Amino acid sequence: HLSESNIKVEDIGAEIGLSRVQLYRKVKAITGLSPNELLRSMRLRKAHELITGTDMPISEIAYNTGFSSPGYFSKCFRDEYGVSPSDIRK
Repeated sequence: HLSESNIKVEDIGAEIGLSRVQLYRKVKAITGLSPNELLRSMRLRKAHELITGTDMPISEIAYNTGFSSPGYFSKCFRDEYGVSPSDIRK
């Protein structure tokens, strides 16, 4: 469900049989991140792979990895990696 921008923690929990609170506790204990932070990190990791491994436009990569807007994607990417997505591609 990585590419679904409207996925909720409750949806993930329901698929694996955990409540939102139980999922939060387990994910936080294992990774140190909240489920939303973990999902965003996984999306950004996939986006980084696509940026370096393909020549897809950055905006298309943003949408394909579940971000609802390229601007928000760029902000999150810069926060995670310290550089903009277009700088990675250069």
